[in-house]
Formats: sequence, structure tokens, C-alpha cells
Amino acid sequence: MPRIDLNAIDLFVTSARAGSLSKAARSIGQPLPTVSRKIRQLEQDLGLRLFERSQKGLVLTNAGTRLLSNAEPAIGMLSQSVQGIYDAAGIAGTLRLSVPPHMRPLWPVLSEFRDRHPAVHLEILVTNRRVDMIEDGIDAVLRIGEGGSRHYVGRTLTRYRHKVLATRDFLDIQRVNAPSDLEQAVTACWQTDGPPVWVLGDTSVQLSPIVMTNDYEHLLQLALDGQAIVEVPPFMAKNALTNGRLVEVLPDKPMPLRDIRLLVIEKRELAPLIREFFDFAAKAIPEAF
Repeated sequence: MPRIDLNAIDLFVTSARAGSLSKAARSIGQPLPTVSRKIRQLEQDLGLRLFERSQKGLVLTNAGTRLLSNAEPAIGMLSQSVQGIYDAAGIAGTLRLSVPPHMRPLWPVLSEFRDRHPAVHLEILVTNRRVDMIEDGIDAVLRIGEGGSRHYVGRTLTRYRHKVLATRDFLDIQRVNAPSDLEQAVTACWQTDGPPVWVLGDTSVQLSPIVMTNDYEHLLQLALDGQAIVEVPPFMAKNALTNGRLVEVLPDKPMPLRDIRLLVIEKRELAPLIREFFDFAAKAIPEAF
């Protein structure tokens, strides 16, 4: 039996998970021709065809299916063994995170994690896009209002409600005594595909905003400038509410709760670094938000 390259086996597992060589190449940062060549060499070394190529992507052969079922847990155990070497001196390695924009309370949490584990390197992708954790090479993702899905599992860390805000002077001119008053009010809101709707208490209100944007900083500034009534995450408006620059509109009609969830790729065993961050975040994020 020829000597098999363990890196090629790892690459095979990554390609099988991703469902295509191009996705696998992007996730590990290697050129597609290199990945394709290594997979072909592995098939030649084994004397077996592992994938069938189709228009829908890669399809495992019977041999490929058997190899994946054995190789995936073995690669996981090897990864844990290597990580264990680092663990002798503490948690170490690179942790790749994806988080939404504007999550200000998260930054001290990440700093504290780094302080506890100085051998850890953080790579943080800040985006509104729903990343593909396998394709984008992400270890853990913080998302708002999304539960576990195929290939992903997670935990709800905490919940919060957006607040509807404006300046006192603005509300002196444009009075809002009930949710229905917002239908005719000057508002600005988050960009949506359809007509924007705010849910306050048990009432849904369809708006006619002067501005729609996917930037909460912009919305907050519109409110501070006295140009519109807006809704933003509470942690973004904390200072403005404390110093009285903004006030909450209809505080007795709160907006719905939103879940902050931490998701990871579904595996039997998490790498020690990911497990450490998962457990740390479960305690630190609720306190921060």
C-alpha cells in the first residue's frame, strides 16, 4: 500500500463537507488547481475513485463514503491531539469568528478572551451576510434571531429588544400617543425587501420612512439630529438615553425580543479552542449585553 498524505485526507474531508472543490479551495485559501491536483493524487495513491463530478457538485462514490466515515473522526482526533500539545501551555491557535456590525458590547468580551489566552489569534469577519461557515472557513458565528440549521448547532446566549427613539423636541412637534400614530410620522428604519413594519406590543405598524438603510449608526444619527423616529439596538443608544439626548417612544409597547445565538459547525467533538470560546462566550456575552 502506498504512503498516504494525511494532508490530502484532510483536504478530501473538507471537500466532501463543502460539496465542491471550489468551495473547499476558498475555505482553506488554496488555488482550485492545487486542490484538484491533490485530490486526483490521493485517488491515484489509493487506486480508488472517491468522487463523481456532476453539475450539482461532488458526489461521493461508495469508496469515498467509506473513507469519509472513517477519516472524519480520525482527522478530528488528530486535530485534538495536536491542540492538546498547545493546551499544555494553555489554549492556542487561530479562532475565526463572524459577527454582525455594530455589536459594540462584544469588543470587550473578545479582548478579555485574548487576555486570558494570549496565544490565541482572532480573525473576525464583520458582515451582515449569512456566511457559509464551511465555505468561508469560519469556526463560530454570532447571529441575531437564527436557530440551528443543517450542519450548524448553537446556543442562545441572551436576548434584547430594539428601542424606538427620538429627541424630545421632535416628539413635541410630532406627537406619538399610540403605535398607529407612527404610520403618519416621520420615521427612518432598517432596510427590508418589502414594506417596513414595526411590531410594538401586540400591534404591527406599516411605515412610510424617509430613509431606509442597513446602517444602525446612520439611523442613530438621524434621531440625534432630530430628523426622524428610529429603532436601534439598545446598546447603541445607551449613552444617548442616559444623557437625555434621546427618549424612548412608547416604552409601554416594547418591540419583540431578539435572540443572540452562537453557532458552530455540527461535529461530535469541538476543537478545544472553539469549545473554550463557546463556554466563555456563554457566560461573558449575557453580562456584556
